Amino acid sequence: MIPIEHYLLFSAALFILGLLIAIVKQNAMMVLVGIELILNAANINFVAFSQNDPNLSGQMFSLFVIVVAVAESAVALAIIYKVYQHYSTSDLDEVNQLNG
Repeated sequence: MIPIEHYLLFSAALFILGLLIAIVKQNAMMVLVGIELILNAANINFVAFSQNDPNLSGQMFSLFVIVVAVAESAVALAIIYKVYQHYSTSDLDEVNQLNG
């Protein structure tokens, strides 16, 4: 059995990586990837802390977060696509106003 500390260290590394990507990158797609990494880090924490839970509530909540993340990704990709059609770029620094 893997100790919970390994899950937490991996989750913290994934969270930090996702946060750095979301802050540093200027491409809208990469920011979306960073946000997805942050959500996956939270899912790993849910599963790690529910190892000793007989009700499996951590796994169920993690599954719910995955479903919400898929819906969020679909909406975000549609928005990025429409912004790209309008501005011909996905660079977030160039798209600083929505009244273009």
